[in-house]
Amino acid sequence: MEWILQPWPWYVSGPLIGLMVPALLLLTGKTFGVSTSFQHIGAMCSPKTKLPYLKNYNWRQENWRLVLVVGIALGGFIGVNLLSAAPAQFLPDSYYSWGGVLQLIIGGLLVGFGVRYADGCTSGHTIMGLSNLQWSSLVASISFFAGGLLMVHVLLG
Repeated sequence: MEWILQPWPWYVSGPLIGLMVPALLLLTGKTFGVSTSFQHIGAMCSPKTKLPYLKNYNWRQENWRLVLVVGIALGGFIGVNLLSAAPAQFLPDSYYSWGGVLQLIIGGLLVGFGVRYADGCTSGHTIMGLSNLQWSSLVASISFFAGGLLMVHVLLG
């Protein structure tokens, strides 16, 4: 049981994540991506909307996306609280202030805008899109990485 309490090396966890993509596609015919769940929740919560983005989305056929998001959150909770030698801190101490909260809110809004503008999130583009050899996913993945590096070195450097 000791091996499960330690972080797994990249050569184990990376292929497992990579094999999830064809498994999901072959077993269910579905593509992996998390950001569509926000469209799903929006369409569920506003059934009489006039926004085509929500109005034209058939959320009843895509309920599996909510199960995926709940599974990710539940898996993270179990991993940190039950399968870790020492529970991890949720956020660094610097975020437990008004300035930290403001950074989180602004960052969340920018990420949300970027996900919508890029037509997908990092997991959808980088894991699923690249495995399907989509040019737009390559451009998006490079942009995500470059933007992350830039922000880390500008804001935290």
